[in-house]
Amino acid sequence: MSRLEETVTQIAPLNSESMAAARARQDVLTKPQGSLGRLETLATQIAGITGNPRPRLLQPAVVVMAGDHGVASQGVSLYPTEVTPQMVLNFLRGGAAINVLARHVGARVVVVDMGVAVDLPPHPDLLLRKVAPGTRDFSREPAMSREQARQAVETGIEVAEAVIAAGVDVVATGDMGIGNTTPSSAIVAAITGRPVAEVTGRGTGLDDAGLARKVAVIEAALALHRPDPADALDVLSKVGGLEIGGMAGVMIGAAARRVPVVVDGFISGAAALIACTLAPSVQPYLIAGHRSVERGHQAVFGRLDLEPLLDLGLRLGEGTGAVLAISLCQAACKILDEMATFGEAGVSGPA
Repeated sequence: MSRLEETVTQIAPLNSESMAAARARQDVLTKPQGSLGRLETLATQIAGITGNPRPRLLQPAVVVMAGDHGVASQGVSLYPTEVTPQMVLNFLRGGAAINVLARHVGARVVVVDMGVAVDLPPHPDLLLRKVAPGTRDFSREPAMSREQARQAVETGIEVAEAVIAAGVDVVATGDMGIGNTTPSSAIVAAITGRPVAEVTGRGTGLDDAGLARKVAVIEAALALHRPDPADALDVLSKVGGLEIGGMAGVMIGAAARRVPVVVDGFISGAAALIACTLAPSVQPYLIAGHRSVERGHQAVFGRLDLEPLLDLGLRLGEGTGAVLAISLCQAACKILDEMATFGEAGVSGPA
């Protein structure tokens, strides 16, 4: 049995007893029943994930996976590929948006080189897990081999296991890779069956001509490679990205260890489709952090039956929306754990 297959077998259903206990406590807290809306359902989900009827999320982390994409040579992004390693170094210096927002919520930033096209200098906060120096141009050939796709997912599993072993109790997914909305749209179209034009957006800000070129590149690649929507490794290998496979592995690894995963934007959403196609049992462990302006994101929510916590018009990636959503997860758990019951407070309950 492979590392991936073994990990998938370790994913258990949510703990129904913890969820029932959380609901029962919610109903006797000093408020009208259900009055805190989705904070109540969120806390109950986290209770089921962790197996703790009064969970606390004290050590959050965001795992930012980085990789380059051969298809970027087709003019599908406004930015050159040199920006990928430049931004990784910015993460390591603490100067990016994800660093600011992670500091805001007290989250650790874990940066992983899954497939940056150049060799990055060693850094104590950088995990060098390069599967390949970027993917190949999937408009001409498969993005990677099937074995590389599996290796990317299994590397993500290993990263999740390591950060959880170090005490992390909630994980957000983040990404960095110039051109990576293109493989993400290809993955979403392949797995959901939606038309490419319906799930492909402007990424970093393409004009109408650039968007049309991007759609045409993806349509031609899907016609060329014909990925099997039921075989996530086939989809990932033909039109995916190494950082996307890594994030899928993080989701699988965290679910196997009963740790909630807050999914970021569109690229993380494509990774969630890969993860849940490999292991449908992952879905209950996922919390959709936010709704991206990328038009294909809604197709991900529809396929995975997820409802995002935030809708702020974000389209940056890096894990920014997911980290902001971690604060809501923490708040939901604090309400469940710290708020007084009617009996504890000496307050009369409903008649």
